[in-house]
Amino acid sequence: MQAFDIVISGGGMVGLALACGLQGTGLRVAVIERQGPEVIPPAEQPALRVSAINAASRHLLQHVQVWEAITAQRANPYRGMEVWERDSFGRIAFDGAGLGYPELGHIIENPVIQQALWRRAEQLAEVTLIAPATLRQVAWGENEAFITLDDDRMLTARLVVAADGARSWLRTHADIPLTFWDYQHHALVATVRTARPHGNIARQTFHGDGILAFLPLSDPHLSSIVWSLPPSVAQERLTAPAEAFNAALAMNFSLALGLCELLGERQTFPLTGRYARNFAAHRLVLVGDAAHTVHPLAGQGVNLGFMDVAELLGEVRRLRKAGKDIGHYPYLRRYERSRKHSVALMLAGMQGFRELFAGHQSLKKWVRDAGLRLADTLPGVKPRFIKQAMGLNDLPAWLAAEPLD
Repeated sequence: MQAFDIVISGGGMVGLALACGLQGTGLRVAVIERQGPEVIPPAEQPALRVSAINAASRHLLQHVQVWEAITAQRANPYRGMEVWERDSFGRIAFDGAGLGYPELGHIIENPVIQQALWRRAEQLAEVTLIAPATLRQVAWGENEAFITLDDDRMLTARLVVAADGARSWLRTHADIPLTFWDYQHHALVATVRTARPHGNIARQTFHGDGILAFLPLSDPHLSSIVWSLPPSVAQERLTAPAEAFNAALAMNFSLALGLCELLGERQTFPLTGRYARNFAAHRLVLVGDAAHTVHPLAGQGVNLGFMDVAELLGEVRRLRKAGKDIGHYPYLRRYERSRKHSVALMLAGMQGFRELFAGHQSLKKWVRDAGLRLADTLPGVKPRFIKQAMGLNDLPAWLAAEPLD
């Protein structure tokens, strides 16, 4: 029987960030992960799944001392954003430098982030990585949780953290209800080469039944795309010959970067919104996708997860300093209230934005196009949008106080 203070189920980006952030607290931390870190693809073949890491998440990654390792691999800053609706006058553009920000965020391949965090965790004296392993049973005692792994090893923990993804075993095992809804869209991801350079601008266009984002990679002519489409259309795009796919892509992107060329494989996955009824329970906390999933149109999924981590780190340190039980649910309610509020606002905003841009009704189209044009010209609107997109409104005070290099 191994005794730990905190056991984290899930060694993805969010779970590992929490483990690394707990170093120095004097708490014994274990991470349970079913597999080791993903292998970073060769430099000429970027990973299909990328994240738009905002300034708030960069604060956290810098705090846990992995930012330098990430940027030494592949991380591309983007300095502006453009959003428009195809075949309309609605358009808004954000220039980071003009708003006082030399960069708005970074496009980074998920395996690059995950591997940097894994290597950091391996170096930490207070963190134990247990992989490959999965949970088989958890019994919730009054003062600790009793954990049995699939290989019969047994652990105890004062606090268990569910960082085990959207289909969280821990969330289900703890009987925490889940509100979920089908966005009735699938996301198609791929890497494409464009005739014109992307200029380190993140671009997104709405085209009736779809949303298409081009995220700039380190190569000035390479972008990672996320194409949100009805399931039947996504399947057609997935299996279409490369020439037909390239033509459809360029057309729906209004030839903003010229002709497009598909590189490598394509993948699709269904889009589902999720919101756990509780983000905490007796000796249990939910973080990341175990607590919530959102539509990728704003690129905020992993950023919300990292802010869960930042908030939880602050609460654990506060409780530890006060000599209080870190697994006592009444004490964890402060984390729960804070994160549920932030996530609910994001979910509501994304749902409203998505519904506004759905369909071809002429009056609705005119309203949204006029709204984009107005937002593009009214003074004071863009700084508020940018601050929200950069996550600066969601940054816990303790982390905001640390300088950003």
